[in-house]
Amino acid sequence: MTIYDKRNISMMMDFYELTMANGYFLQEDMDRKVAFDVFYRKNPDDGGFAVFAGLEQIVEHIEGMHFSEEDVEYLRGLNCFSENFLLYLRNFHFTGDVYAFPEGTIMYPNEPVITVVAPLVEAQIVETEILAQVNHQSLIATKARRIVRSAGNRPVSDFGARRAHNNDAAIYGARAAYIGGVKGTATVSAGQYFNIPVGGTMAHSWVMFYKDELTSFRKFASLYPNNCILLVDTYDVLKSGVPNAITVFKEMKADGITSKNFGIRIDSGDLAYLTRESRKLLDEAGFSDAKIVISNSLDEYTIHSILEQGGCVDSFGVGERLITSKSEPVFGAVYKLCAVEEDGKMDPRIKISETPEKITNPGLKDVYRVYDASGHAVADLLTNRGEEVDMSSAYRFVDPEKPWKNRTFENCHVKKLQEKIIENGKLTHKLPETKEIAYYVKEQIQNEIWEEEQRFENPHKHYLDMSPEYYETKMNMLYDNRA
Repeated sequence: MTIYDKRNISMMMDFYELTMANGYFLQEDMDRKVAFDVFYRKNPDDGGFAVFAGLEQIVEHIEGMHFSEEDVEYLRGLNCFSENFLLYLRNFHFTGDVYAFPEGTIMYPNEPVITVVAPLVEAQIVETEILAQVNHQSLIATKARRIVRSAGNRPVSDFGARRAHNNDAAIYGARAAYIGGVKGTATVSAGQYFNIPVGGTMAHSWVMFYKDELTSFRKFASLYPNNCILLVDTYDVLKSGVPNAITVFKEMKADGITSKNFGIRIDSGDLAYLTRESRKLLDEAGFSDAKIVISNSLDEYTIHSILEQGGCVDSFGVGERLITSKSEPVFGAVYKLCAVEEDGKMDPRIKISETPEKITNPGLKDVYRVYDASGHAVADLLTNRGEEVDMSSAYRFVDPEKPWKNRTFENCHVKKLQEKIIENGKLTHKLPETKEIAYYVKEQIQNEIWEEEQRFENPHKHYLDMSPEYYETKMNMLYDNRA
């Protein structure tokens, strides 16, 4: 079950997608195959990498893309499109191919994480939704990964729905956060759609509704003895909240009620100080196993600071700064033409700019991750599509930033990153479940990605190198007359 079961968002695209598509249609260029690459230019928060997310929703969109009578009638009323083009849209279905990294892959700037190879009109009108999903979910998954890292071995939960930019941002943000490493979400629909563990405690309104704090805690404990996390900052954390929680925990113990999930949550104040003092009170009362959960405008920096100050925290509920990626709310993935069919072959195209980082990598390409003998990823490698990569001996490559240097990979092996996920408009294989994607991210972080790349400050740069053959292809195009 997905959100797409009950609505069609095929019209969610930039208007120029349709005006260009109509133009290609009228000029009879619509059936020529083209290739577009999806890539980004800069890691969020100046980090060492990003986490690729959103692929499942892209596949759902492409497979289900269609235009209803109401859609066509709306477009007709704009007086911009030919009747034959509108008829084409009414019978539209995607027939192209899509190549992509497996969802959850650790990715780096300027490498094609998705490549769409399709008839021109089809490739054009899927652009907006592809970018919307990649830009949003990859941003949140990457932010989640940073926050989870700052928390160490302590679990992090997504508490962000009410601060998300809309319903979809909350639901897909929860999915992306789970892929990035959070343990669960408070967003119920995300749990339903993507089988993410859901959980929560109570709001201040629960405490305020009853005549006093102790009564509210007793009521909650009687209903949810196995999930008894009491919000203790409604009135005064140390003078009433924690003491009242301790009273309830003693009553539960006297009644023979044992729970593995009980404790307190603090949502305001000096969290480092309050958690230290609360831990003392709980331990002195004999409840060293009571958990302390904190929330309130947390991110990787505040979490690091609280723990550095000796804060006693067992888990974190992170909301607005995760679900909106407040520190850097734009991911910046782009969709650029890289090849056009000419005489039955895919002819490379390149975009040239006065800004060097905006010069694109032309043509159909393969992307390889290069691993050293210990299994750590040392670089990524771009080659022409189908080019042989032999790592059985020293492999010469080109560093595009320092092409004059003689570089080789030695004692290394490679893994091709892109795989065909849609062929002739049909999914080629079952996509992984969200929990499998989250595990894949964790596995890469633990086993493949250098600690130096995971630093928050001045992370090591992961290089995107080129085969000599591919580098020559790009350089020749830069000096070609078409440039």
